[in-house]
Amino acid sequence: MEVLVLLLAALLPLPAGGAATRQAPPTTDDCYPASPEINLLREAGEPIILSFPFFESELERLHVAPPARCLITGRNGTYQGGGRVQQRRNQLWFLPARAEDSGEYLCTYRNASCCVRASIRLQVYRSGSAARHKLSFPVLALVGERLRQPCPSVKDFRDVQGLVEWRKDSAPPRSGRAGSFLQDGDQLLIPAVRRAHQGVYTCHVHALIDQRHFEVSRTVVLSVEDPITTSTAGSSSSSTPTTSTAGSSSSSTPTSSSSTSTSSSSSTPTSSTSTPTSTSSSSSSSSSFHIRPPVILSPQNGTVFESLHGSTLALSCTVLTDCRAAEETAVTWLVDERWAESSYLEGRRVTGAPDGCRVELRLVVVAMTEEHTQSELRCVARNRGGQQEVVARLQLEDSTVTWLVVSAGAVSCFLTVVSVFLFVLFRSSGKRNMDYFLARQSSC
Repeated sequence: MEVLVLLLAALLPLPAGGAATRQAPPTTDDCYPASPEINLLREAGEPIILSFPFFESELERLHVAPPARCLITGRNGTYQGGGRVQQRRNQLWFLPARAEDSGEYLCTYRNASCCVRASIRLQVYRSGSAARHKLSFPVLALVGERLRQPCPSVKDFRDVQGLVEWRKDSAPPRSGRAGSFLQDGDQLLIPAVRRAHQGVYTCHVHALIDQRHFEVSRTVVLSVEDPITTSTAGSSSSSTPTTSTAGSSSSSTPTSSSSTSTSSSSSTPTSSTSTPTSTSSSSSSSSSFHIRPPVILSPQNGTVFESLHGSTLALSCTVLTDCRAAEETAVTWLVDERWAESSYLEGRRVTGAPDGCRVELRLVVVAMTEEHTQSELRCVARNRGGQQEVVARLQLEDSTVTWLVVSAGAVSCFLTVVSVFLFVLFRSSGKRNMDYFLARQSSC
């Protein structure tokens, strides 16, 4: 009977719906760690709302009924009061943030049967130009392109935000001038990008929190490229490298040549050592410009990514390019023709390969829903050699087969247990009857 009890106990942890859940390795205090949250970089003096989207997805996967409240802790303990830093539901609000708030924060949910914990690292930079440079969002556009840019990474302030104001180099929009731009709602709009539009744009979000006015700012650095002009200049300089025109061309763009030579020396030091040429020859090779256009290795155009409802999905866009153009190759994710917010992007990564360098950018879908299946995902890769883009879509995975397989396994286990139980029961009953028969024979 002990064997029967153990087998029945093994069947009890199955969820009510029949879906098998993935068990994460427990930590030292028996808390299951959720997927690490994406690190957050912000500037001091602004309000910050620290969220745990992966944690929410993990609770949903474990069938924890909402509302499930967690306890957020940091190096200063908990934040249950009403001070500058306070916990509101499963978020931590900094009103405003300071540089000393940098560190790791834990969000722990615990009940009688389970414990789940998530972690996120916050880095708060002191206010200044250096902080804005580190926190800027680079955007690459082509001449003639229609650009529509939302204010990045302000989704947490949608419920409390007011007016959104865009400025270029600290100046508001001005019509009728070179480099002028428009503002459509809360988005930056440039109907036809020109070189004069290149520069630093800042969006200011005015938020009202607890009857106090706060300002949230995000900096976008727009770079403008003209592939036709660049390719023409490159081909002309390579066909006539000894003329004075090539020299004037290289001298007229010292920033471009210096950045190219810097990235070349940092990414491929062996090639620079094996070809110790003069400075003029290196600048000539830089101006000749034989950089290939980027090639998107994955995903393929038309790829459909499937995932279960409520699960977390990470999409990776991998681009192959020349190592000397790896730094200037821009890889971006577009969701319904809009730039994906940085809070859903994992860091850009560049790795070496036998045929060049690979640039990878991951897009994270925190919790898969029906709305995501109606969105169009587009990965765009650009450099001075050209541009390539692919389109992908999301689809909810049909869980019917999974339920059937799990249910069939559960039924099989149940029938096995019942069979063993009946076998042991009838065997014991038969043995008792045999003993009784032998006892009667001996008595006679």
